[in-house]
Amino acid sequence: MAFLFSAFKENRDVDCTDWDGKIDFWSPLIIDHCRRRGSVCVNLQELNESFRRKGSVPLGLSTVLQSMNRSGKVQKESDFAANVDSGWLSWGVGLLLVRPLKWTLSALLGSGRVPLEETFVVIDLVKEKAAALLAAYRASPLATHSLLSFQELRSLSSHICPDESALCLALLQLQREKHVTVSLHEGEKLVKFSQAGQGRVSPVSEVDLGIYQLQRSEKLLEERVEALGQEAEKCKQQAKSLLKEGKKSQALRCLRGSKRVEKKADRLFAQLETVKGILDRIANSQTDRLVMQAYQAGVAALRISLKGVTVERAENLVDQIQELCDTQDEINQTLASGALDSGEDSEELEEELKSLLEKTIPDNDVLPVVPTHPISPPRKTGIPDADFVQSLPSVPDFSLSITDEELDRELSRLTVSDTVVARGSISAQRRPEAAQ
Repeated sequence: MAFLFSAFKENRDVDCTDWDGKIDFWSPLIIDHCRRRGSVCVNLQELNESFRRKGSVPLGLSTVLQSMNRSGKVQKESDFAANVDSGWLSWGVGLLLVRPLKWTLSALLGSGRVPLEETFVVIDLVKEKAAALLAAYRASPLATHSLLSFQELRSLSSHICPDESALCLALLQLQREKHVTVSLHEGEKLVKFSQAGQGRVSPVSEVDLGIYQLQRSEKLLEERVEALGQEAEKCKQQAKSLLKEGKKSQALRCLRGSKRVEKKADRLFAQLETVKGILDRIANSQTDRLVMQAYQAGVAALRISLKGVTVERAENLVDQIQELCDTQDEINQTLASGALDSGEDSEELEEELKSLLEKTIPDNDVLPVVPTHPISPPRKTGIPDADFVQSLPSVPDFSLSITDEELDRELSRLTVSDTVVARGSISAQRRPEAAQ
């Protein structure tokens, strides 16, 4: 803390670490201090009192404020109000318009010290207040009013801006952002906000002033009608009380007074309805004007988008597209017919395929002749009958002059021939499948 409360070196180049460390500590601390207090302005005298510790004050706060001013974190109040227009000048906000004499003298004399009373505006906090003020206006019932009096705005922003100076700075920031314009009408301060969806606020016009007068008259009439209603009810209650006390004549006078007040209230209520009707018509006319502007913009955009497009050109394009589609269909049909007619005739190919099938069928595949004599059904028992046994030829009783080697060769030949027949039948079965 002794290091942070000590003064800065005369030149930053002597010890830049010492210099930058103090700046980085005090700059965010000053901004947080102002945010906690709800203020957007600060001066050296206030900072010295706020950061006083054990009877001593920080010696480098003047250098910190100058550094923050150069970096744009704070700005002198007089410089912040340098872009004041005629509306702000007519308000006569002295703190925002006149450059303090002490700062001017110190600047002319070349002194680097900041006067204790010099007020600085914290830019980030002013922007926060301005955004909050605009959001509060658009969320309030007063958002339907094009113009607001300064007193109405003070009541609306009491929880955002604690004093009038903070409100003026927030309005000035909104004016820089083109969201607010100010005016002075018949000695009354008026503020106009930009509506939701608009990039910037429009100047105060005679229409805005006329609507403001009607809205003001509406408010006064409503207050007067409500007061007359309460007065009439009070007269009725007095008449009841006097009647209970037996003072009939006084009760009648109170009742007559109540009737006069009611008639007056009815007259004012009729005037109020007329004013409301005029305001409704104005609102409808503004809506109609916006609709007409939208129509005009739409017609202009449509005219630009259809520039050079005619019905004849559209029909010509459709005909060209149809011709191209027909040409493409003819090309596809020609290509398909050429693929089908290529090569030899399909009938000749089928004849050649049939002849190939006939040549590949072997002779062994010829089936035996179907027997014509009836075949006796199989017997259920394994014992042959006498007629079948007698029909069989007699068994020879002489010996066959065949050796064992000859029998083996005959058996081998039979085996080979059976194998060839079996293969031929299999190939005959496969050939029709291939032909199909």
